[in-house]
Amino acid sequence: MKIKDWLNAFRLRTLPLALSSILMGIIASGIHHSLNWKVGIMAMITTLFLQILSNLANDYGDGMKGTDNANRLGPERTIQSGKITPYQMRVAIIVFSILSLMSGIILIWLSEMNLSEFILFLGLGIGAILSAVFYTIGKKSYGYSGLGDFFVFLFFGLIAVLGTFYLSTSYLSIDVVLPAMSLGFLSTAVMNLNNLRDLENDKISGKMTIAVRLGQKGAKLYQTVLVNLAFFSLLFFVFVNQLPWQVYLSFLIYPLFLIDLNKIDKTVDLKKIDPFLKKTAIKTFLLVALFGVLAFIVNQ
Repeated sequence: MKIKDWLNAFRLRTLPLALSSILMGIIASGIHHSLNWKVGIMAMITTLFLQILSNLANDYGDGMKGTDNANRLGPERTIQSGKITPYQMRVAIIVFSILSLMSGIILIWLSEMNLSEFILFLGLGIGAILSAVFYTIGKKSYGYSGLGDFFVFLFFGLIAVLGTFYLSTSYLSIDVVLPAMSLGFLSTAVMNLNNLRDLENDKISGKMTIAVRLGQKGAKLYQTVLVNLAFFSLLFFVFVNQLPWQVYLSFLIYPLFLIDLNKIDKTVDLKKIDPFLKKTAIKTFLLVALFGVLAFIVNQ
């Protein structure tokens, strides 16, 4: 077992996508003139722990169920290859569950909430940990019944963005649901690409993802719908808040997503879908970063 094996298990390429949701929550709080950098930074740290936890649990769950096998088209995972033992992975899952919980408690404390709010957000944090762990672990893991997309949309979209906003501002604004939905759709789009790539093997293994249920053609159409809904939601947020015209420049990234969608639609060999996961995650981060920079500049 080497450090590079653990880095492989952490799946670092997924981290920019997870940070995008928190960054959007920070940007939204800045647009509402209630930015709290301490909360924002701690939210990022907490999300990184949760994303790594999710990746470790996914590696373990699919590895133990035999879903990760020679027929899988994605990168070889550590349980599958034997580079990390099931016992070592269980220990790592426990460690990152504890780190996520501790980080979450510090995050809530920094927001200076009252007791009822503290209990509510603590419950959401525990829910996020359980969601990360039981996506593929257990006999009734929800990822195998096609609920993965819903939970990604919920936790890496709505809760991540709205939660970060509330922790920074101590209130909710209905318009922030729009960027929360946008990040939820884009996060789900990345998951759908992952499931589209592994569609055939997942079907054989009994992992009934949305991609498996829709089939290759349906999953590609689903991908197009997700991406376009994401941009529509963010565009509507800009319109509702009457942000300056410069902010619309961030949508120049949209054609890059359309180019990828066209290539995905024409891809027959599902193994060639894999590079689009990283591309979509990075472009999502770039979209949010550019949106944030432009929003920050014009709000000065």
